[in-house]
Amino acid sequence: MGNLMGSWRYKEPSTVEECDSTWETDSESDEHQPGGEEEDSGISESMSPADAVRGAEQLDHGSPQFGDMMESSTRMKRSFYAAKDLYKYRHSYPNYKEPRQPNEYRNLRFYLNKIPLVPDGIYIEEILTKWRGDYEKLEHNHTYIQWLFPLREQGLNFYAQELTQDEIKEFQSTREAKRRFLLAYTIMLDFFGIKLLDKNGNVARAPNWQDRFQHLNESQHNYLRITRILKSLGELGFESFKLPLVRLLLEEALVEGTLPNMRHSALEYFVYTLRQHAQRRALLRFAQRHYQPPENFIWGPPKKKRIPASGSAVMKAGKNEVVERSVGKARSPREGRNNLEREADDMEKRKSGEWKTAKGSMVLQEVRVRVDLEEYIETIPL
Repeated sequence: MGNLMGSWRYKEPSTVEECDSTWETDSESDEHQPGGEEEDSGISESMSPADAVRGAEQLDHGSPQFGDMMESSTRMKRSFYAAKDLYKYRHSYPNYKEPRQPNEYRNLRFYLNKIPLVPDGIYIEEILTKWRGDYEKLEHNHTYIQWLFPLREQGLNFYAQELTQDEIKEFQSTREAKRRFLLAYTIMLDFFGIKLLDKNGNVARAPNWQDRFQHLNESQHNYLRITRILKSLGELGFESFKLPLVRLLLEEALVEGTLPNMRHSALEYFVYTLRQHAQRRALLRFAQRHYQPPENFIWGPPKKKRIPASGSAVMKAGKNEVVERSVGKARSPREGRNNLEREADDMEKRKSGEWKTAKGSMVLQEVRVRVDLEEYIETIPL
């Protein structure tokens, strides 16, 4: 039955602000709720629905056209399409209805080497033993990635089956499937020019990094693959592996300059696959320190609204404004004195009255301004 009950209460987000909870207060709990749920409030500039549709039509978010469109806009904006996609992923697809028919666990059976991927008819063991280092095959074959890194969403290979919650639990408890999954991950890392260092998911440049980074910078359709790999890591029990990989890619894109074409996809997609608020904040703070030009960085915390001055500060500012205007207009001490008296009197009338409190309760308060004219008369030049 999946999330049928939950879907009745689910409200589809319509803006970036409704999709993103990254910059909520640091006092919040960074542990996400069961099922990957978060409390989302939001932060950033958002695309209009029309812009989002255009962005969705260019699904390859690494394409030069999409990147140029974002960078060249007079006021850069967050992609609503990207924000919504990652929102649904982080919240475990709240409106997704899982199949009611008996589940065959095709993804698990593929990883146990019992069935081949479709349509190519290739078994997982052949990929793990023969495809490592075959960069031409990994680059130009577009059917294997949905099988190697399954998700709870339909990919471009419609023969690949979406994961279900029950299959995810079974996969995570099957040692052989997880072993092969990590081997597949290392093959793709090597294809990108990266090596896995330890069982904690730490990564570094591989010996072949120069050639592979150059290829990765130019072949931007691979950024979609990286997004999928990051999502799949989180689904199948390797959430902790995301942070080291995204941090390395951000450093190469923003600091080392080896992957400059990746920086938009890394910030718009890769970072937001992480489910913990604190991890996303740490990555975005790192990125903000190195992003150029800094005024185009749109993934930071929202700017605090300036709170108008109140009480005596307002009164003092008003008095100073009266004096400055009168001094500037006065042609003689007498005329200046008359101006001061008239304007101060007018200001007192404006400021007096009845005020409502912010909560709407009818609290009456009389505010009167007392201006010491003699003190300011002395400042008028004779």
